[in-house]
Amino acid sequence: MALKHVFSSLSGCSRRLASLSTAPAAREQPTAGPGTVPRWEAAEAVRPPVPAVDFGNAQEAYRSRSSWELARSLLVLRLCASPTLLKRHEQLLHIARKLMGQRLFDKLMKMTFYGQFVAGEDQESIRPLIQRNKAYGVGSILDYGVEEDLSSEEAERKEMESCTSVAERDGSGTSKREKQYQAHRAFGDCRDGVISARTYFYANEAKCDSHMESFLRCIEASGGALDDGFSAIKLTALGRPQFLLQFSDVLTKWRRFFHQMAAEQGQTGRAAVDTKLEVAALQESIAKMGIAPKAEIENWFTPETLGVSGTVDLLDWSSFIDSRTQLSRHLVVPNTQTGQLEPLLSRFTEEEELQMKRMLQRMDMLAKKATEVGVRLMVDAEQTYFQPAISRLTLEMQRRFNVEKPLIFNTYQCYLKDAYDNVTLDVELARREGWCFGAKLVRGAYMVQERARAKEIGYEDPINPTYEATDAMYRRCLSYVLEELKHNAKAKVMVASHNEDTVRFTLHRMEELGLHPADHQVYFGQLLGMCDQISFSLGQAGFPVYKYVPYGPVMEVLPYLSRRAQENSDIMKPAQRERQLLWQELGRRLRTGSLFHHPA
Repeated sequence: MALKHVFSSLSGCSRRLASLSTAPAAREQPTAGPGTVPRWEAAEAVRPPVPAVDFGNAQEAYRSRSSWELARSLLVLRLCASPTLLKRHEQLLHIARKLMGQRLFDKLMKMTFYGQFVAGEDQESIRPLIQRNKAYGVGSILDYGVEEDLSSEEAERKEMESCTSVAERDGSGTSKREKQYQAHRAFGDCRDGVISARTYFYANEAKCDSHMESFLRCIEASGGALDDGFSAIKLTALGRPQFLLQFSDVLTKWRRFFHQMAAEQGQTGRAAVDTKLEVAALQESIAKMGIAPKAEIENWFTPETLGVSGTVDLLDWSSFIDSRTQLSRHLVVPNTQTGQLEPLLSRFTEEEELQMKRMLQRMDMLAKKATEVGVRLMVDAEQTYFQPAISRLTLEMQRRFNVEKPLIFNTYQCYLKDAYDNVTLDVELARREGWCFGAKLVRGAYMVQERARAKEIGYEDPINPTYEATDAMYRRCLSYVLEELKHNAKAKVMVASHNEDTVRFTLHRMEELGLHPADHQVYFGQLLGMCDQISFSLGQAGFPVYKYVPYGPVMEVLPYLSRRAQENSDIMKPAQRERQLLWQELGRRLRTGSLFHHPA
C-alpha cells in the first residue's frame, strides 16, 4: 500500500477550507467613516497602560516563593554548575538509592532536584502548585514526565527494529530512503546529545495506546485545572517511527525536486515562499523526463488547482502529493546518484499500514479531546529525520481543528537553517486556506546529536553554524509571526525561551506593533524550576506566560531530571544571573526580618 494513503486517510476527514490561491490574504484595515475611531484604536484607548517588566527586581520575581524554595533553587543550580558532579550524577544517584533505601531516597529527591523541576507525582498532588502559580499570573502546560529507563543497548535495539521495515530487516529488500532518513546503529540510542526533550522508544501498539491514554489524562487535567490551558504531545509516542522516517523522506525529496525545477528556471536563491515555477516550462521539463505524455500533463495544472496565475509555488507543489490529484500516481523523482527516475511513494506491508492508521487515529482522538475540554495542544518538535512528517501531520490537524481559533500549535526549531522558510510557508498556507495559525518558537533540543549524526553519516548539517546565527534566525521568525499577528487577530504564538534578551526583544516588538498582552495573542513559556525571574515578572505585569509542568513518580521521572540538570549546565550564563537574584532576595529577606515569608 503506497504512502500516499496517508493523505487519503487524512483527507477523508479533512477538507481544505478554501481553494488554493496564489494571492495572500488582504491586510488593509477597513476604511473608517468620518469621526469614527478604528476598532483597535478604540480598544486600546480604554486599556490600562502595559506595566514595565523588570527582570532584575528580585523581590517581585520571587514573591510566589518561600525562602526554603529559594534556598533549594540555589543549591540545585549550584550543583548543576559542577561538571564533576554532572559527569557522575547517574552513578551517584544509584549509590545514594542503594545506601538510603527507596523511601529516604525519594524524600531526598523531593527536597532537591525533583522538588525543583517536577510538580508532583499525580494530578491531585500538583494542584496546589498550579493554583499558586496561577495566583501570580503564571499558567501551566502539563506533561506526564515518565520515561523508560532503558540501557543504551536496549534503546539501540528498539530504535533499530522500529525504524526499519520488515523487508529491510529480513534482507528481502533494501531501503531507498536517503541516508538521513535511515536508521543508523551508531545513533540508535536517540537520547544521546539530547538535553531538553523527552524521548520515546517504540515497543508495540499497546504501548502507544498507553502513551495516548497518558496524554488524554494530561488534557483532561489541563481542562479541569486551568481556564486557558495547554497540553504538550509528541508524535513519536503515538506510533511506529518507521512511518515518520519514510514520510519525511518523501516530503523532503518532493520539495528538493521543486527547487531543482526552480534552479532550471533561474530562481536559485529566492525565499521558498517567493519561488514560483512557470507552468509552461514546468510541463516541458516533466514531459522530457518521460513521466507522462505532454497532453496528460497539461490536465494536471488547471485554474481549479492553481488559480489563474500561470505559476506553481511550493504550496501548490506540496498539494500535488495528495492522492486527490492525478499527479500522485506519477510521483517520481530523479535519483541524484543513478540519474534514474524512481517512485516517490514507498509501499507498506498490511501490518505496517495498519500501524500507520492507528497513529493517525490516536492523533485524532487527542485533538478531539482537546477540543472538547477547551485545551490547546502543542505538538513538540523532534529530530530532523522525523520533523518533516511531524510538521505535515500537524498541519493536517490544524486544517481540521483550527477553524475558529488556534487549537493545535506547531513547533518551529529556530536553530535549523530552513526555519524561516518553514514558518513563512505555513503562515501563507493558513492565510490561503482560512484556518488559524498557531506556533511555538523554540531554539531546539537536538543540536549536539544532529551535528554528530550529519558528520558521521555524511549529509549537510541542518543546524545554523553559530549561536549568533540561531539567535538571528529566532528573531527573524518571531518578527515575521508578530507582523502576522498585527493583521490577524486569530493567529497566536508562544515564545518559548529562557533568554532574557529574546524576551525583551519580543516585548519591544509587541510595543512597536501595538500588540497588547490583554489580546492573548503572544504567550511566553519556560520550564518549571528555571528562570522564574522571567516567568513571574511577566505574569505579574499581565502578560500570558506558562510554565512547562512535568509530573510523575520519582523513579520514573529520573531520566527527565538528568536532562534538566544537564540543561542548566549548558546555559550557565543565565543560571548564574538567576543565582545572583536568588542571593539578592534571600539577603533582603534576612535584612528585613521576612525570612519566613510565605506566599499568599
